[in-house]
Amino acid sequence: MNRLTHHHLFTPPAAPLRRVAGVSGAVGAAALLSACVSLPSLPSLPGWGADKPAEAASKPAAAAAPGTPLQWQAPVPHQGQPTDLLQWWQQFNDPVLLRLQTAAQTVSPTLASARSRIEQARASSVAASAARLPLVDAVGSASTGKGEAGVPRASVAQLAFQSSWEIDLFGAVRAGDQAGLARLDGAQAAWHSARVAVAAETASTYLQLRACEAQVQQLDIDAQSRAETARVTDRSAQAGLTPPAAAAQARASAAQGRAQTVAQRAQCDSLVKALVSLSAEDEAALRRALAERTAQLPQPAAFSLASLPAQLLAQRPDLTEAAAAVTAAAADVKLTEARRFPRVSLSGALGFMGVRADGVSRSGETWSLGPLQVTFPVFDAGIRRANVTAARSAYDEAVAVYQARTRVAVREVEDALVQLRSAADRQADAQTAMEGYEASFKAAESRYKGGISSIFELEDARRTAVAARSAFIELQRERVAAWIALYRALGGGWQATAAVAAAPTPAR
Repeated sequence: MNRLTHHHLFTPPAAPLRRVAGVSGAVGAAALLSACVSLPSLPSLPGWGADKPAEAASKPAAAAAPGTPLQWQAPVPHQGQPTDLLQWWQQFNDPVLLRLQTAAQTVSPTLASARSRIEQARASSVAASAARLPLVDAVGSASTGKGEAGVPRASVAQLAFQSSWEIDLFGAVRAGDQAGLARLDGAQAAWHSARVAVAAETASTYLQLRACEAQVQQLDIDAQSRAETARVTDRSAQAGLTPPAAAAQARASAAQGRAQTVAQRAQCDSLVKALVSLSAEDEAALRRALAERTAQLPQPAAFSLASLPAQLLAQRPDLTEAAAAVTAAAADVKLTEARRFPRVSLSGALGFMGVRADGVSRSGETWSLGPLQVTFPVFDAGIRRANVTAARSAYDEAVAVYQARTRVAVREVEDALVQLRSAADRQADAQTAMEGYEASFKAAESRYKGGISSIFELEDARRTAVAARSAFIELQRERVAAWIALYRALGGGWQATAAVAAAPTPAR
């Protein structure tokens, strides 16, 4: 995961004025104090080191979640060559989809919120890291005056650097630093998770639109057929060759066909407006772009899938985010434990002073060391113990959330695999059914025009054929939707090593 570039700050430099006699003795006394107290060891997530967030946040091992299967239970698709999921959307060869993806990534409020959380986490991490260093302030002062009668006026000018440093004997400051880094890692992973979600939502809405347009085309053809049947039947009824009930049935069927087409078009319009909302595109311009590929469902490239869940789930940024939360919670436990023990701080100053009195000027260095201050907790009415209890409970919660997310991740992949297999198994039968019912409808239409069958038989055959065509289009949509769901379930190809460059950085 991404690390801040100021790791050299983590080791406190030599304290100012350390050359002054007595400092080594003070530090030695503080070290002796720390040797008298030891912090309890923290519980750790299996496969993780709570004291090593830099390693932990990049190792969302499946071993951390009991019950993770060693292999997928649903059949795994192996057709096609392994595809880099980071470039998977380009495999659709659909410029309109890529255009919508780019626009949605740019204007998404979800991504904007995630970017804001990264900046907040980065600022908190910098503050936590800075706590490990001495604080240095520059102080300047000047004064002039006459203290009492008979004493000449004196002017004093002084410039000094004052420093204070909490000596991190029990690891509280270091633990705060670790927690800050882990939360930064988690915020960056959450941003990538949001990117994957926005991409999947945009693609799913686009897919629904194209399927809706395909349904409209079929309904248009059917409505025209119904209208022609109604026209012919009405003429036949006027000539007394067809019963009036048959003409009424044909007119009702034509009206129903027109109503279904209007309703389907309205659904397509709603999906267009959903895409406008997702991408912030101008609706008129978007409709012109969409018109170039009307009713053409995007066709994704198949990608192979490794057999072990652990290898695939490591790609999911939401699991990395949950793992980072565990690391941060473990560091919080360590921090609250350390705050129950004495705190040691050291201060000092180094400066320059100039004095002028009665025409005589003097100047020189000034310095001070100390005090070396040790604060012993005596009585706090149980506040520190309560903080430790709360931190340990938060740690347990973070572990439970991580394990639950792992199980959900496995389920999402399994569900997508089941849907892919189901769509593949139904493809041939759905096509055979559609072609068969189409042929049956054409035969019934021919018989009706020849006066051999009734309009009721014709309409029954029509309804069956329309349902078969609609089911076939829906099955095609389900297949593509299952690939999109699998893409999202696998983390969209996100990898910690490749994600650092893509993570947003603060504007300068």
